[in-house]
Amino acid sequence: MKGFTASILLVPLLLTGCVVPYGGADAVTTATASVDGYARLDEAGIAQIRASKSARLDMTSGQLTKESVGLENGTSQAPDVKINDGTMILDIEGPHGSISATTDRLRLNGMNNRSEFSEVTYFLTAGSLEDFTALIRGGVDRYGIPRDSAEDWIESTSSQPEDKSDFALAPGTSTGLQVQYDLRYDGEKDVQVIVVHVSPA
Repeated sequence: MKGFTASILLVPLLLTGCVVPYGGADAVTTATASVDGYARLDEAGIAQIRASKSARLDMTSGQLTKESVGLENGTSQAPDVKINDGTMILDIEGPHGSISATTDRLRLNGMNNRSEFSEVTYFLTAGSLEDFTALIRGGVDRYGIPRDSAEDWIESTSSQPEDKSDFALAPGTSTGLQVQYDLRYDGEKDVQVIVVHVSPA
């Protein structure tokens, strides 16, 4: 088990690319409300998400296009939605199932000239190792994250709960999208974080 703990420290931390806050020079504002129940990520759409505290994204084609959320194809805009007074309900519809979460932040990596975003990122938090473990096992059951890797991390960390571990679990693809849990655990802190990366499978 000590060998596994050491390996955690050697696993490269999967980092999301830098995000440009909404409102850059090439931002394009279009519709002011959701279409067919899906969220818009132009300026007015982000305001609506913050007001309703809910967002629904359409990735049933296996990707999320910039045009589908009210942005111009090819723009390098990377929307970042932060709920300062609570959380939002996030629902991402994939080709074979949905990804759902309660989160206070949603961001999209669109810093490219393509018509689609390369990644959707959101954050899960827990106030204890027990709750953190429940979130991990939920990802295994719902999104197909490999169970063995998750349980190895849980066993190792449970034996030394005061330690710190940054570890990216292998992704699950049961929804038709790639869902990866990037674990940010620090036993000395009150809040533990999972950075969830959703991208084309």
